[in-house]
Amino acid sequence: MRVLLDTNIVYWWFYESFRLPPASVSIVKQATSVFISSASLWEIAIKVRLGKMNVEPARLLELIDATDFIELPVTFRHAILVADLPLYHADPFDRLLIAQALREPMHLITSDRHLKQYSELVIEI
Repeated sequence: MRVLLDTNIVYWWFYESFRLPPASVSIVKQATSVFISSASLWEIAIKVRLGKMNVEPARLLELIDATDFIELPVTFRHAILVADLPLYHADPFDRLLIAQALREPMHLITSDRHLKQYSELVIEI
């Protein structure tokens, strides 16, 4: 199974692993490929700049690079799919992650129960 981690899961994985349910860790460890969207790092960088997160983005990138996780760039095809998504959720970053999961396809691992409405590809932990 190919999985995409949502931004909160990325943060928890590297900084607050105690918040990850054991089932989510198991899913990640059993996955054939684990992806992190460039949109997640963009979102984190914005939150750092706004004072909403206390993370050093360059250090986070180093931590990611030390894993087998794969960067998932945002493509034109991901971006345009956002226009077709129902408005179950207004957050632009979450909507882009949903579009990426649908387009690739891959399972999106998230803690946001609202995202489950989009697809059976969403795994809420």
